[in-house]
Amino acid sequence: MNGAQLRAFCLDFNESVEEFPFSPETSVFKVLGKVFALSALEARPLTVNLKCDPDEAVRLREEHAAIVPGWHMNKRHWNTVTVGELPAKMVRELIEDSYDLVVAGLPKDDRLRLDRS
Repeated sequence: MNGAQLRAFCLDFNESVEEFPFSPETSVFKVLGKVFALSALEARPLTVNLKCDPDEAVRLREEHAAIVPGWHMNKRHWNTVTVGELPAKMVRELIEDSYDLVVAGLPKDDRLRLDRS
């Protein structure tokens, strides 16, 4: 998975948008104003910060050297994933899990609206 593929995948989720609040180089992917992924898409190696269940985050870090505590993020809830060092399918699943966690924390009306989109 390269930067363009990562961007396309993140933007394929309902109501997802790409913003640049930190710098023109850092893509921040949000759903209804809440962040689910951050990445400098041109960086090498390509990494992405993703939200994760705290217990799952610890397990993933123990099992994969390419997954570390989230850089500049709450290390309990965020991981930094080095994209090219993991199978693309796993990266897609981690992004989807991050999106789902963020959506689960949205107000009920917003969750229902996303289900209808």
